[in-house]
Amino acid sequence: MGLDDLRASALARQFAGTKQQGGTMAIRKILIVDDSPTERHVLNDMLTKSGFEVVASDNGEDAIQKAKSLKPDLILMDVVMPGLNGFQATRAISRDPDTRAIPIILCTSKSQETDKIWGMRQGARDYIVKPVNRDELLEKIAAIG
Repeated sequence: MGLDDLRASALARQFAGTKQQGGTMAIRKILIVDDSPTERHVLNDMLTKSGFEVVASDNGEDAIQKAKSLKPDLILMDVVMPGLNGFQATRAISRDPDTRAIPIILCTSKSQETDKIWGMRQGARDYIVKPVNRDELLEKIAAIG
């Protein structure tokens, strides 16, 4: 385990293990939504090694259903997917009274500023560009949680 691994683990423990205080919630269960099995595996590995419980979905429609039934603490949402894209799924989740409190971080290869602005207008709390840097992701999760 290298220095980066140790820092990431410490950061994840610091925030994943905190109790709900001062209006913030502890992030424990994360729903990963990505049509790429490779991306799901990479994110799953990154997050489980940092102490999070991970659930996965490969499309927008399934993500909406899992958001309603599983009530994850956070959703990492890809944008480019067949069927319902990540922008559409984010809008549906963030506007539904049952799921609107679940924060969403868009996690996509779309790196244009206009994409980020549009994603935030759909209800995303943050935006991260692939390939995902583990420390950056953990910092964004910590900022939300």
